Amino acid sequence: MARPRTYDSETLALRTLNAFWQGGYHTTSMDDLVHATGVSRHGIYKEFGGKKGMFLKSFDLYRTSIVSPAFERVEKRTATLEDIAAYFEHQISLAEANGLPGPGCLVANAATEVAPHDADVRIKVDAHNTRLLEGFASAIRNSADGLSVRRSRHLAETVLVFATGLWSLSRVTSDAQQLRRVATTFLSLMKGALK
Repeated sequence: MARPRTYDSETLALRTLNAFWQGGYHTTSMDDLVHATGVSRHGIYKEFGGKKGMFLKSFDLYRTSIVSPAFERVEKRTATLEDIAAYFEHQISLAEANGLPGPGCLVANAATEVAPHDADVRIKVDAHNTRLLEGFASAIRNSADGLSVRRSRHLAETVLVFATGLWSLSRVTSDAQQLRRVATTFLSLMKGALK
């Protein structure tokens, strides 16, 4: 008779999220996942189909538990460039509290490490980036009278690229003030572009 399952997929994803976030997809081994979850390889394969399935579940959990609470302010109908600034500060403060250098952004990490070689991860990265682009574009449009949809989209693409670079920088700097300085400079340039 089989033993009853003593875990659920959300709990397992939460336990593996930090392993993938800290170590990356390729350097996180099945042994690391077994250690992080306390579940056998068989249990991991049965629940997720393997390491990739576990990564995809952890990726989704990251988006709902880390990205959404920070980014929802940018997605408000009345959001402006000030809300984008608050989003950057929220994430910088979180990184500072957790210790810099830190793991950066799981999505940005996956975009460079896994997505170029894996269509399933690429789809998730693209969906994440589309969400951010839409939020940034709306906030930018709200920040300048008469700004075209096309121009706001181009500026939003620039914000997305900057954000990805900022979170990558957070992986190699121990200076939160450096992150704040570059964010402040970037936002000042964005304000100038809106005039």
